[in-house]
Amino acid sequence: MVHCPFYNTFIFILRYSEYPDRKPWLMSDLDPYIEKLIPGLKQSLLDPVPEVRTVSAKALGAMVRGIGGAKFDELLKWLMDTLKSEANSVDRSGAAQGLAEVIGGLGQKELNRLMPGIIQTAERVDIPPFVRDGYIMLYIYLPSVFKDDFMEYIGPIIPSILQALADESEYVRETALLAGQRIINLYADQSIELLLPELEKGLFDDNWRIRYSSVQLLGDLLYRISGVTGKMTTETAHDDDNFGTETSGKAILKALGKERRARVLAGLYMGRSDTALLVRQSALHVWKIIVAHTPQTLREILGTLFTLLLGCLASTSHDKRQVAARTLGDLVKKLGERVLPEIIPILEHGLDSDQADQRQGVCIGLTEIMASTSRDHVAVYAESLIPTVRKALIDPLPAVRDAAAHTFENLHANIGPRALDEILPYLLSKLDDDDLAERALDGLRQVMTVKSYVVLPYLIPQLTATPVNTKALSFLSSVAGETLTKYLIKILPALLSSLSKKWDTPEEAQEMEYCKRVVLSVKDDTGVRIIITELLSASSQKQEDLCWAAITVLHQFCEHTDVDYSDYMVQLFRGLIALFIRKNNKILLASWECLSAVTKKIEATEMLQYIADVRQAVKYAVSDMEGKELPGFSIPKKGITPVLPIFREGILSGTQELKEQAAVGLGELIDVTNAEALKVSVLNITGPLIRILGDRFVWSLKVAVLDTLTKLLTKVGVMLKPFLPQLQTTFLKALNDPQRSVRLKAASALGQLIIIHVRVDPLFTELLNGIKNATETGVRDTMLQALRFCLTGAGSKMAEPLKKQASSSLLSMLGSQEETTRSAASACLGAMCGSLSDVDLTDVMISHLLDSDPSQDWMVKHGQGIALGVALKESADKLCKQFEDSITKTVLDLTTSDRIPLCLCGYRCLGYLLIYQQSKGQLKTELLTSLIKGMKNDSNDVKQLVTQIIPHLSSGGNLTGDHVKLLIPPLVMGTKEKNTVVKTNSEIAVVAVLHLRKDETVLKSVSGSLDAGMRESLNELVYKSLVKLCKQPESALESIDDTVLK
Repeated sequence: MVHCPFYNTFIFILRYSEYPDRKPWLMSDLDPYIEKLIPGLKQSLLDPVPEVRTVSAKALGAMVRGIGGAKFDELLKWLMDTLKSEANSVDRSGAAQGLAEVIGGLGQKELNRLMPGIIQTAERVDIPPFVRDGYIMLYIYLPSVFKDDFMEYIGPIIPSILQALADESEYVRETALLAGQRIINLYADQSIELLLPELEKGLFDDNWRIRYSSVQLLGDLLYRISGVTGKMTTETAHDDDNFGTETSGKAILKALGKERRARVLAGLYMGRSDTALLVRQSALHVWKIIVAHTPQTLREILGTLFTLLLGCLASTSHDKRQVAARTLGDLVKKLGERVLPEIIPILEHGLDSDQADQRQGVCIGLTEIMASTSRDHVAVYAESLIPTVRKALIDPLPAVRDAAAHTFENLHANIGPRALDEILPYLLSKLDDDDLAERALDGLRQVMTVKSYVVLPYLIPQLTATPVNTKALSFLSSVAGETLTKYLIKILPALLSSLSKKWDTPEEAQEMEYCKRVVLSVKDDTGVRIIITELLSASSQKQEDLCWAAITVLHQFCEHTDVDYSDYMVQLFRGLIALFIRKNNKILLASWECLSAVTKKIEATEMLQYIADVRQAVKYAVSDMEGKELPGFSIPKKGITPVLPIFREGILSGTQELKEQAAVGLGELIDVTNAEALKVSVLNITGPLIRILGDRFVWSLKVAVLDTLTKLLTKVGVMLKPFLPQLQTTFLKALNDPQRSVRLKAASALGQLIIIHVRVDPLFTELLNGIKNATETGVRDTMLQALRFCLTGAGSKMAEPLKKQASSSLLSMLGSQEETTRSAASACLGAMCGSLSDVDLTDVMISHLLDSDPSQDWMVKHGQGIALGVALKESADKLCKQFEDSITKTVLDLTTSDRIPLCLCGYRCLGYLLIYQQSKGQLKTELLTSLIKGMKNDSNDVKQLVTQIIPHLSSGGNLTGDHVKLLIPPLVMGTKEKNTVVKTNSEIAVVAVLHLRKDETVLKSVSGSLDAGMRESLNELVYKSLVKLCKQPESALESIDDTVLK
């Protein structure tokens, strides 16, 4: 029962308005009471009872039609405001219903004026949902008011209805659904043309809510057309229990036409497999009501259904692909495998489509069909399927090729090796076709992506056979995964063979890029091990092009891979540095760049652990090297920069033990690197070394650093000029160190430093003052040695007054009671002779070094002899021009002395004199005879010295036959001495004199001139003892100068 106080009044108004003859009288009587009725109208329009709202709205419409709209302006404004009310949907519904009646009362003209604004507002997304809801409610009531006059607006309002069907607010979606149902109920025939196309699109919308509403509205439309009700229940045990009739089916066919009916039913059938539960339930409900026989209907719409399926299968939307796949599987299951003869031709035809998504859909469709069909049936249709897959794998569109690969995967699962035998050779053959090569290669790549463990064993023999297809290997390896590792042993030699053939050709860079892709695709530990070991092994080949190829590929791998290969660092260091002895510049550069790439991957904190490994690798390389410098470290502007950071980090951050190892290792590197290549690293080497000497560290570390700096000064002294002040201060400080070894290394370093000094006098003055003020013999001796080295290096730069001061000080120490001081001071004086003026030199020589006064103390004579020996060693040419005869007499006198130290001095001087004469080609036989007499001396020390001097004579040039004949007998006799040192030195001297390491030419020429006994002794010595000695590495000649402190 309705409890609205105005309800009866509005019923009365409605009834009287239905009679035209009473209407004018009624409206004129109501005119005075309009203002009193309006509050009641408002109240009734918002009544919760729908019937009250309907009666009130119709009464309002009748009054507007009878009286006109002028009296209702305020009410019209109120209706528009209430239409947008946030309060509740009842208020908005009443306002919409009342507004629709008012517009109906005002006529078609008013509708035409207001509709554009209503449609525009309903389509807006930037307004609150309750506002959209109110405007869409007008779509429910305006059609009922205007009937056919509203038909022209059905098309324009449908987009806003569909948009609202997907709204996030449920009440908006419900309103839109009611609006759609109202349009369908009122305009069923017109809806087929206007609404149905939009509903068809809605069935495949990405938004599931739109799909759900589209199914509901489509159901309402089909119910209306077929004359059935959709309110019955369709819950049965099986999805294909249908309730449709032949009559309803014919009605739908007549109304929609064959093509549109097929599209609608196909979309509806796909909805049964929707990802959203509500869509599936709704679609199944509609299908059961309107379809009489599912299998028959499916056969009728099969072509259209597949067209839709193919498009959806290739869609970028995950939901669409899933729906299509489910539908396809369901279709095969429902129709049975007997439907394949009908389906497969449709799919084959689809592959010829101009639309890429359909071609992609064909592949996905075939995949789903094979997944839902028995192997036997797939095998039956293999003849049709194989060409289809082939064609799809070389399709112009990558997405189609990708989908075809999955089809191939399913085909192989069903028919086995036949798929490989009939598809892969076809793709390989297309690699030679310029137009199809790229597609075929990508097709192979896609197949590898899904089935690498099966495809790779088939392809590798084909691709690695000559000529090697590195391009294909590079593309396929990127998707092979860990399967590739099994075949690296075959792939790597093929790559290297191909790359080596492109050495120094325009194709080299491209070929390298292909090889790089292959090795960079390896990510597993086993694969990394194989790559590094195999490439290092190949790099040791003597064949230069293969060696270069292996190192270049290894470089690309080490530089660009993101896998950790730290476990192979030692192996890499040894293998790469071993290549630094090669002579080919391109191999050297490739090895250098590879080593640089390896060391750049090492974190600073990890570098310390590799110091010993790099040193060991350098030693191995040097042991196999001809010459003194490693070519790989002697590349201009590159040098030792790859490994320098390791040693630098050790010097700066390592423990004291590691600092020492790093300093020694750096010195070893300097030894084997030429000066030009070292220049680029001078600053990075010197700074850290100077810093170490400035701190308090153990003496052994200081020795190592000083030794390395000395080597650096020897190689690239001029480059160290910026560090000269720091180095001089550091070296002078070290010269006073308590440790003798530190002082000796500092002395050597000063001897090299002074060579690059411009102003040497201050340094000489400081050394002379240090010698004068030294209280400890050891410190004084090392300072004397430093002075000697400086005199040798830069004595000529010394000012004359300073020379006189120095010579005076040294002469005063010639007879020192301390043997070491006497020896060091005398050696200094001998070294200084080369830089003295002729006047001062004559004075020193006549007054001191050549003084034969027999009354002189033997210690003074000893000092004079030492000085004379060093002078002959350093400046023999200058001395012999003026004093050769006097020198010869003095030397021979010393060799006959009874005192062993003097005798040794004499033979040492004689040795230097003979070496000088040999260098000039003026070796005097009488002096050589005097030297040989030493072999009969009672002192083993004298014999030892003589045997040390003879190899020096031999190394200076080939001795004449007479000289050799003179030397051999005493040396052979020396090999029979009991003293081991004399015996060994005699053997070494024989080898040197006869040049036995070279050949036996000298031996054979000398043997004939010897007497039988000596010839027999010599041959016995050579073939029993010296043959073994000759096979040993030749050691450096032993110095005969015993004045250098060690």
